[in-house]
Amino acid sequence: MAIRTNAAPPTPWSRNLAEPKIDKSSYVHSFSKIIGDVWVGANVLVAPGASIRADEGFPFYIGDGTNIQDGVVVHGLEQGRVIGDDGKSYSAWIGKNTCITHMALIHGPVYIGDDCFIGFRSTVFNARVGRGCIVMMHALIQDVEIPPGKYVPSGSVIVNQQQADRLPEVQDADRQFAHHVVEINEALRAGYRCAEDPACILPLQGKQKRPSKGSSNGNGVKRDSAFVGSMNLNTETVDRVRSLLRQGYKVGTEYAGTRRFKTGSWLTGPAFDSKRENQVLAELESYLSEHQGEYVRLIGIDTKAKSRVSETIIQSPNSQSNGHGGGNRKSSNGSSRHKSQSYSTRNASVSSGLNSEVVEQVRSLLHQGHKIGMEHANARRFKTRSWQVCPIIDSQSEGQVLTAIEACLAKHRGEYVRLIGIDSQAKRRLLETVIQRPGDRATSSASSYNGSSNAANAGSTYSDGGLNGEIVEQVRSLLRQGNKIGMEHANARRFKTRSWQVCPIVDSQSEGQVLTAIEACLAEHRGEYVRLIGIDSQAKRRVLETVIQRPDESNRRETNAKTSSSSKSNKGFGKAATNYQSSRKQSSAHTSLSSEVVEQVRSLLRQGHKIGTEHANKRRFKTRSWQVCSPIDSEREAEVLSGLEACLQEHQGEYVRLLGIDPKAKRRVLETLIQRP
Repeated sequence: MAIRTNAAPPTPWSRNLAEPKIDKSSYVHSFSKIIGDVWVGANVLVAPGASIRADEGFPFYIGDGTNIQDGVVVHGLEQGRVIGDDGKSYSAWIGKNTCITHMALIHGPVYIGDDCFIGFRSTVFNARVGRGCIVMMHALIQDVEIPPGKYVPSGSVIVNQQQADRLPEVQDADRQFAHHVVEINEALRAGYRCAEDPACILPLQGKQKRPSKGSSNGNGVKRDSAFVGSMNLNTETVDRVRSLLRQGYKVGTEYAGTRRFKTGSWLTGPAFDSKRENQVLAELESYLSEHQGEYVRLIGIDTKAKSRVSETIIQSPNSQSNGHGGGNRKSSNGSSRHKSQSYSTRNASVSSGLNSEVVEQVRSLLHQGHKIGMEHANARRFKTRSWQVCPIIDSQSEGQVLTAIEACLAKHRGEYVRLIGIDSQAKRRLLETVIQRPGDRATSSASSYNGSSNAANAGSTYSDGGLNGEIVEQVRSLLRQGNKIGMEHANARRFKTRSWQVCPIVDSQSEGQVLTAIEACLAEHRGEYVRLIGIDSQAKRRVLETVIQRPDESNRRETNAKTSSSSKSNKGFGKAATNYQSSRKQSSAHTSLSSEVVEQVRSLLRQGHKIGTEHANKRRFKTRSWQVCSPIDSEREAEVLSGLEACLQEHQGEYVRLLGIDPKAKRRVLETLIQRP
């Protein structure tokens, strides 16, 4: 179908017969109308029934990546202008990556910033809507300026500035929704363009071979990369690019030959200015092909802070590429290489002297784009918390990081050594955990450290009184990080009103004494809710709140304790660690989830993150239109794993991904596929 556009009609205020200027990559449906001095940027979708008339007020500007949906009207008064981001005056300015949804009315003079969402049948007239605002359905915005990042509820009437200033802030879920709509319409734009291009549509009908990558249609316009065939980038690289773009970061590259790699003299490659995932991935794939036989690393760049947030090597000479599949290779080779990479990753703990728990913690932190640090202290410094820093590990390569950790452990045998997880963007520590103590024999014994020897030394007066392995491990993890332990209890009435009462404070760092005090609190308040509190005494804040007893569970716990009491007499605390190990094995054995997924969940919960899941069938997966599984509103490992299994069973034959969510920063820290069709 031909795009139907017209010049503006001659009027007393306009006689230049201006015509629309539309970028070749945009799609304007033939049943829509664009009249007059309208500038339409790249990758814009104008849906059927839209009316964009610059015949009275003009000019109009529609930014890159924006979608104008069915029935939208954009018009302007003869009088009144706004200043666009380019410093020029416009009757109507609509920024980049903005959604103007069905039946909305945008009437100039009007300014709508980048990354905005205007809901169904909403009206914006003689107003300015700041960047990142979300306006829901049937709203009226007139004669006001909406500050950036504000949320306008459905049905709102905002006609004075006081109302505008009192609007709430946009939440993460709202931004994700708006971003999702942009992605859907990007896929629609590409689909409509493909439908009108025989070179693109015939291969989908099986009538002829698809032309080679980079070919163009009869008009000389390149087809969208979404229809060029599957990319040769591996899923890990694609996920990392996707994660960086979603967080608003820019993607850059660096490369180095073998000699430069050894000296750390990286050369700067291109930074991809586009925010479009498909375009960035296509350019990245092309760049990897240009530098085959060299090291290439992916850089995440925070343009506001002007700093790097991640550095990941995605191609090396030996493996041909970590991120690039080698376009001429057969898929079987690609899959075998992927398996070998997975095998080497799983066996990293075997090749290094570190235990699997430390390796998994390092892997999880690196996967989230965090940095790793190490500190050490002798017995005297440990008591005063005067830690000394090991050489900085300035690398995102798992192998190099694990090697540096082993070197630090070996150098400081007979001392305390702790692992630090650092969020370089927020400039704060996410994790502090002791991985070596003076009692450990050497690096290898430190690596086999699982807490049992520590527990034995912690307090032999403690006998296993029925605490499950999950609680013991939570306490152990908190104490390792130097946190304090507290307890609170509430009966059913107080629990509903959240009026918790404090148990006697556990003023000790001895694991045995702490676990004994926890048991005492649980025993004293049977039939009530009891929760465990992790307290960062330096920051004076809580790092963990988790319910460890409920009224319906206390009776069961008491029965179990009586049943096992006869068989555990004269046994010290060492049994608690043994019970924990066996319970951990049982929890893994009783779940259909892989050990890697279980460990990822365990690591996220330890860091205080929440767990979520999303699913998508093949069609939705291609357009990245994920749907949310039932929320997992729990911090207990067993309940979370059950929720994951339920989602996987409910959506068999679909893609399912695991989400790690930082509830304080209100952002995702992990997105990883755990099921494929």
